[in-house]
Amino acid sequence: MRTLIRNGRVITAVDDYHADVLIEGETITTIGSSLSMETDRTIDAAGCYVIPGGIDPHTHMELPFGGTFSSDSFETGTIAAAHGGTTSIIDFAVQGHGEALNLAIDKWHAKAEGKTAIDYGFHLICTDLPDSRLPEMKSAISQGISSFKLFMAYPGVFLVDDGTIFRAMTTAAEAGGLICMHAENGVIIDVLVKQAIAAGRTAPKYHAMTRPTKAEAEGAGRAIAIAEMAGAPVYIVHLSCHDALKKVVEARDNGIPAYAETCPQYLFLDDTLYDREGFEGAKWVMTPPLRNLENQEHLWRGLKFNDLQVVSTDHCPFCMKEQKELGLNDFSKIPNGGPGVEHRMSLVYNGGVVPGKINVNRFVEIVSTAPAKIFGLFPKKGTVAVGSDADIVIFDPNAEQTISAKTHHMRVDYSAYEGMKVRGVAKTVLSRGKVIIENGKYVGKAGDGRFLKRGLFNSPR
Repeated sequence: MRTLIRNGRVITAVDDYHADVLIEGETITTIGSSLSMETDRTIDAAGCYVIPGGIDPHTHMELPFGGTFSSDSFETGTIAAAHGGTTSIIDFAVQGHGEALNLAIDKWHAKAEGKTAIDYGFHLICTDLPDSRLPEMKSAISQGISSFKLFMAYPGVFLVDDGTIFRAMTTAAEAGGLICMHAENGVIIDVLVKQAIAAGRTAPKYHAMTRPTKAEAEGAGRAIAIAEMAGAPVYIVHLSCHDALKKVVEARDNGIPAYAETCPQYLFLDDTLYDREGFEGAKWVMTPPLRNLENQEHLWRGLKFNDLQVVSTDHCPFCMKEQKELGLNDFSKIPNGGPGVEHRMSLVYNGGVVPGKINVNRFVEIVSTAPAKIFGLFPKKGTVAVGSDADIVIFDPNAEQTISAKTHHMRVDYSAYEGMKVRGVAKTVLSRGKVIIENGKYVGKAGDGRFLKRGLFNSPR
């Protein structure tokens, strides 16, 4: 299959030029001006950007949490991702207590294999790492699972102690892996939660009030300090606030290899949503919670000046009915998480490029190129270049859409961004040369996606 994309404006993290792009099979083979050859398909990209497919390095499909499972399967979640221009995700396999790491990996392969619309990889959430299990981390890395997530939160479920974090960072660094940290002081948060419940403060807003920004900042600072002692890089997931960002900025100014992501919810939503009438605030119960509006300016500055490298989603949807309602009378029982994988790229373009907070190259970098580099996928993914996978989005910078649960493709009964109008829409999406989204319609099939055996950690700029 030979496909020619004509008349487009090719945008990468470093380039901006008009050209035609020839795809043969799954790979970009030629980029040039006014290409003319016999092809099976020609796509006219006039007036549009030709950008690398988005990479969302933080999703949770079918995640067991809070007595239920996140509502998107690998099939429904990746179809939704494709609609928004994301052509690769990195999801999280979860190790049970006392479980071999390979067993956890096998369970997630069984969930995803043959079901995804786009390519996918795994991080591995580690909950039990005695010294005897540390060599299993190196085995995982050899299988292309080169990053591991550890938690400083959720005592009794995910939380691991500082000694475990130190040993894991040391082991991963020796083998070229990367530790991703959920950075909060979960022990103190647990006390605050119990105090709130005992005092009868059970509404959704108390989820945010018991997870203060100082708890996130303490966790981020501690994670960075442990990484420095271990001689290891560290990646802070879903950073939400200025207090935590200051820890990352300080570390990077001192030459410490600390990296971090933020998410659209922290760039566009704020904690006033928890004051909605009745139980509606439960829609935005996620961890970390939404923060005060003033944090957003600092997060955008962090993205502009590369103190934050990535915008992911932490996509972990739970329906209001039957799932979020598990916490009707106790906010601590509301499953933590929200939907977002479908609209990440349009939200970031509309909120970043349109008002001039970031330029179009930086947009491509934070939604595609930087995650590809950090997580061992570049240059097969994350750029438009000869030899790269033909994961390409024909992105219309002038098209508009209104986000709504009535029209989205995620399997969840609400939208976190209901009624928000955005400019910049994925018009046509190709995954390894195959068109899977055409004029807003899904034309692929489950099983189009492949497992991504990722390479070792690669420090971005």
